Amino acid sequence: MPELPDITVYVERLEDLLKGRALGAIRLASPFLLRSVTPPLKDFEGLRVTGVIRRGKRVVFAFEEGRYLALHLMVAGRFHWKPAGAPIPKSNGLMAMDFDAGTLILTESGTKKRAALLAFGDLAALEERFPVGLEPMTASLSGFAGMLRKENHTLKRSLTDPRLFSGIGNSYSDEILHRAGLSPILLTSKIGDDQIKALFEAVKAVLGEWTDILRAESAGGFPQKVTAFREGMAVHGRYGKPCPKCGGTVQRIRYAENETNYCPTCQTGGKLLADRALSSLLKKDWPRSLDEMEKLLAKHKGIGAEGLPADAT
Repeated sequence: MPELPDITVYVERLEDLLKGRALGAIRLASPFLLRSVTPPLKDFEGLRVTGVIRRGKRVVFAFEEGRYLALHLMVAGRFHWKPAGAPIPKSNGLMAMDFDAGTLILTESGTKKRAALLAFGDLAALEERFPVGLEPMTASLSGFAGMLRKENHTLKRSLTDPRLFSGIGNSYSDEILHRAGLSPILLTSKIGDDQIKALFEAVKAVLGEWTDILRAESAGGFPQKVTAFREGMAVHGRYGKPCPKCGGTVQRIRYAENETNYCPTCQTGGKLLADRALSSLLKKDWPRSLDEMEKLLAKHKGIGAEGLPADAT
């Protein structure tokens, strides 16, 4: 799912293309994209775009008369700038926004159509529907610390909670925690001031660096490879590969459709964090350190694709 760096680059490009231009029409290929009733989309036709902003992980189009369109790309939504009046692709097209200079097309790959568009008649309605947490790139250290300690959760959960921090998701939270050298399951009630400072600095560094990388990759266009697993990431999506900092093996915790990637050497003092499904199955046999994992691998002479010893099933 696109996160703060991806959405920031999208917003910058959209503002360059659309600010000051009047919307001719909105064409929907899928009625399921629109998740609101009022105001109707017809009310936006003829209005000029006054700006494009990021609200959490949403792209928000601001129009004259204080109206807003908020779009969540979800996992596979993508923008494309085409010549004016371009048709909506039949295979994966969801929407077209027509302007005199061109047409903005929204597509979504895959069979699960999760992208969502909502219309709002004023800013208050938008803010009420989509409250957001602290903006990490403009936050002060004291403000960041206060938000982090507001609720007692693991660092991973706190960083990805949109009510606490705006725009940070599964991918970049892994990178941030690795950069800070902190365990994803460390409770915020037990974090020290020095650790908070390290985390604060890692948030700004990681998000800033990746925003710059994506700007350079897009070269004045839209990011074309919006993906949760990027070449150059330290740990996210790198399960089983060497940590670029220490050379140790990157590990993971799997849950539902997501996973947390981390380096035991850099982040947890060499301890392996228990994967719920596997630790329940292996129980006392679950390795507690990299040394125990290596012994387990040697004993079973290989490990399955999901991290389970090949003969443990």
